[in-house]
Amino acid sequence: MERASEHGLVLVIGGTGKTGRHVVTELRRLGADVRVAARSTPARFDWFDESTWEAAVSGARRAYLVDAQNEHAAERMRAFAPFAVERGVERLVLLSARGWASSGDPELLATENALKDSGGAWTILRPTWFMQGFTEDDTLRAPVRSGELRLPSGDGLEPFIDAEDIAAVAAAVLTREGHEGSVYELSGPRALSMGEAVDTIAEATGRAIRYVPVSEEEYVAGLTADGVPPGQARFIAELFGWIRDGEDAHLSDGVQRILGRAPRDFAEFAKRAAAAGAWDD
Repeated sequence: MERASEHGLVLVIGGTGKTGRHVVTELRRLGADVRVAARSTPARFDWFDESTWEAAVSGARRAYLVDAQNEHAAERMRAFAPFAVERGVERLVLLSARGWASSGDPELLATENALKDSGGAWTILRPTWFMQGFTEDDTLRAPVRSGELRLPSGDGLEPFIDAEDIAAVAAAVLTREGHEGSVYELSGPRALSMGEAVDTIAEATGRAIRYVPVSEEEYVAGLTADGVPPGQARFIAELFGWIRDGEDAHLSDGVQRILGRAPRDFAEFAKRAAAAGAWDD
């Protein structure tokens, strides 16, 4: 059996973030040697400060990448990925999103293409919406805590995935052979509407919480009134519109293929999060 430590140092960029911190935990559980890299960590990494790159990649053989999360993400990946490969990073695993491939917008796949052009071995993970959005993203968490979630997602369905399942898949492909050049689509075990998700959270918390469908125009107006830039507000509304239109409702088997088990269910996540006080006042 392969041991994770046999593959050398694993660099986790975004290692304090929504998936990265879980990737770090899982890699360490497997016995891997891990370097956590982010703007606030001792091993500092900043996509926009290339002077931080050398120390971050030095000695690393594999890397988990969460991109710059803005309009410059592809350009930054096109600079960084070959830089890392030239310095001995043998495999690059990128967190992408399942919706990008079906969006019809080639710009949303530009970061993936930059990785593929790096000259190194690559693996791409395309998950659906994270369950943790309800506990860590104030676009969802704050309204849930207030008792009313208003979104332009209609009755559309989304197979939310637990970030811990994404991390387990990432750790597996980073520490095992045979995943080079592969794209894995990851989803939860069933698709839920936002109303069903909110009802599940309400049951887990014992609180009265409701979901109210609204138009994209009303939603964008609310975000901009709260100080969100108009372009960003429209993009967020568009993402919820994909859910409304059923663009991402289908299930994917990436978790089962890599881990040999079913992904965690939303009800399990909601009970665990409620017990931890995620939606307490």
